[in-house]
Amino acid sequence: MSKKIVMAAMAAAVMLGGCASHSTAPISQYPSTPVYSSSYGVVDSIQIAQTSSGGGTGLGTVAGGVVGGVLGNQVGSGRGRTAATVAGAVGGAMVGSRMQGNAQPQVQVYQVGVRLDNGSYQTLQQEAIGDLRVGSRVRIENGRVYAY
Repeated sequence: MSKKIVMAAMAAAVMLGGCASHSTAPISQYPSTPVYSSSYGVVDSIQIAQTSSGGGTGLGTVAGGVVGGVLGNQVGSGRGRTAATVAGAVGGAMVGSRMQGNAQPQVQVYQVGVRLDNGSYQTLQQEAIGDLRVGSRVRIENGRVYAY
């Protein structure tokens, strides 16, 4: 019986790990969408943002789920033990995922807001801005901003 509970806890941890996200919400209020053609405009804003270099489900999520499931299995008896095992696995996976995310190095990126010639606004992220400044005339090509 306890093997079934541990296996259920591990399965719950793996499934929960698939829901984990390490993306960083944009600083700007405008959506950041990639562009796959050339557009022209003027730089409206440049902001520095921090984002993690890794992503996806990792060992921290799985290990946290297993440890949480094992610890939860030590509590109660009968259906209470099953509920504690599942809750421990879910909680452990969440904690493990968060700890792994905190351990990943942070990378500095620039969010460049561009007012396009057609009147729309676009925010793009890139690692370097070169000689771009607010007011610079730019070309957006394949999701990158270039001085024009």
